[in-house]
Amino acid sequence: MEISTEHQQVADMARRFANEQIRPEAERLDREEAFAGDIYKAMADNGLFGITVPEAYGGAGLDALAYSIVMEELSRGYASVADQCGLVELVTTLLCTHGTNAQKETWIGPIIRAEKRAAYCITEAGAGSDVSGIKTTAERVGDGWILNGAKLWIHNAPVADVAFVLARTHREAGKRGMSIFIVDCTAAGVSKGPKEHKLGQRSSQVGELHFENVALPADALLGKEGRGFHMMMSVLEKGRVGIAALAVGILQAALEASIEQTKIRKQFGQAIADFQGIQFMLADMAKDTEAARLLVRSAARKLDAGIDATAASSMAKCFAGDAAVAQTSNAIQIFGGSGYIRGYEVERLYRDAKITQIYEGTNQIQRVIIARKLLNG
Repeated sequence: MEISTEHQQVADMARRFANEQIRPEAERLDREEAFAGDIYKAMADNGLFGITVPEAYGGAGLDALAYSIVMEELSRGYASVADQCGLVELVTTLLCTHGTNAQKETWIGPIIRAEKRAAYCITEAGAGSDVSGIKTTAERVGDGWILNGAKLWIHNAPVADVAFVLARTHREAGKRGMSIFIVDCTAAGVSKGPKEHKLGQRSSQVGELHFENVALPADALLGKEGRGFHMMMSVLEKGRVGIAALAVGILQAALEASIEQTKIRKQFGQAIADFQGIQFMLADMAKDTEAARLLVRSAARKLDAGIDATAASSMAKCFAGDAAVAQTSNAIQIFGGSGYIRGYEVERLYRDAKITQIYEGTNQIQRVIIARKLLNG
């Protein structure tokens, strides 16, 4: 699938940034579980946040295809860094689509410039894939709201300045009884849990956010009351395209490392690249990488054309995530014992790949979505 000259320029710029500023720091960031603040500021300076946000609000004003390309190239450098790009994209998409002029002016610019760190807060204990199970509540008091509850496994929670929180505003209304609130994380009653120590993507900070009688002004409500569930779901197709592209970046990095290793590593007096079994592994890795990339770009093009991309984005996310886990495992096999040692890129890639089967909806949920579209149209 050919891309335009403009999209190729975006790819070249993002790859150059990944090679020069992300890849040299990836091992350290993973080892130290460090927040990549300096890299994020450099990304902001290079226009790598808010890819689809209109230029009037400080974004790049590009399309979902460009976003997928940027996510792939950044992830090829380090998936945790790409993850931050994806988070900014989802939050700013919500603001652009549903925010008031005041909310857009207050938050979009600082988030895109990496001056404010945002958290996207859906998941709770017992409410992961089943978003309808959330228990966090926002009750109307006078002209404002009182927020109570807790969120867990939230990206950026330990470092967040602002949280976009899905809460139940009508207890008996099911999915129609949820709303989204913009919460200043310095407000009284907001507290943060400790940083979680994760298997992979260790540089991206994940933790809990707690809300105890947090007083929110009327203008903290994002979009229409009672439409929060639908608003959150509306950006998940783009989110799944982003995660699928991130998985493609992991696949591409694993393929490149494996090709290089097969030419260097020798067994029985010759490079392992000469063995047909190894050649077949490389061929399968390349095949899955290209197939995943094409699924991602097909879904992105549907989003850009305003075509229903529900099944396409789920297919891309499911296939790319599964392929990333399988093929990074093969990359370790190609490296042999050294691939199992901390500090080697493929060992990190294997750990980073696993979460792509879980977040933005597990791959089991993606299969449910695909099947429903097939059976119900």
